[in-house]
Amino acid sequence: MNGTLKINKEERLSMMVDTYQNLVFSVCYKVTGDYFAAEDLAQEAFLSAYKNLDTFEGDNEKAWLCRIATNKSIDYLRSARRREAPTEDLFFEQQSEEKGSPEEICLEREVKERLLEYCGRLKPPYDEIAKSVYYDEKKADEIARERNENIKTVQTQIYRARNMLRKIYGKERNA
Repeated sequence: MNGTLKINKEERLSMMVDTYQNLVFSVCYKVTGDYFAAEDLAQEAFLSAYKNLDTFEGDNEKAWLCRIATNKSIDYLRSARRREAPTEDLFFEQQSEEKGSPEEICLEREVKERLLEYCGRLKPPYDEIAKSVYYDEKKADEIARERNENIKTVQTQIYRARNMLRKIYGKERNA
């Protein structure tokens, strides 16, 4: 029985690596800004995940892996800072305040990618209208000027596109 448990654990890790390797690397790279360190840290994150798979009880592996990658990267930066001359902490604080945590950045990117995919499912002109409003974050009057259309027409298209996106999100949530 222990042999099958080990195989399942290894298969699970393999699936996690296949699914999340780019995300974990991105988190590490975003935190450290060092491509080569990010490669090493991503490997360390998956190794740590493998070692702790038995104790993981949640159902959100992605968030768990992002947290491990973030912690590994932060630990790396802390140890690198100890080896260097002291740096200005204010700079690092401002960087993290402006961009958010690595998990927030990754989740926001993922939400935006999904939103862009959903906008692409809409029929013209609603696909372009939805992308402009929700992905590019443009206002109705700006879109109307760009498209050389009446603002009321654009507002109606935005309203309809929003309802279409709600239906898509509803179907996705129920699936």
